[in-house]
Amino acid sequence: MASYTKMTVGKENRTELHEKLALTGAEISLNTLPAGANVPFVHSHKANEEIYGVLSGKGKVVIDGEEISLAAGDWLKISPVAKRQFFAASNSEITYICIQVKENSLEGYTATDAVIYG
Repeated sequence: MASYTKMTVGKENRTELHEKLALTGAEISLNTLPAGANVPFVHSHKANEEIYGVLSGKGKVVIDGEEISLAAGDWLKISPVAKRQFFAASNSEITYICIQVKENSLEGYTATDAVIYG
């Protein structure tokens, strides 16, 4: 049995990787909003923080009433309780990745969790 799962993502507006890769520790989605579009709801979370990375395009996010401009290369962490909504610019689509993990759950990272062989 393989110790990995591989898939190819097409050009869908939203792809949730937790289902396609059988993720057990994170929720990851790839999202594209066409120019002038927005996520049609404001949301927050009970326990999960979200990390957003803008892969291409530009737009904005409104977090607890504060408007923040976004462009390719920007990364953003949002606490669970913050209310958020994403918008593409009127003249540009925006494509971003969203990584959702339980707040304060990181017990190790590369330097402390890695096992080096050789």
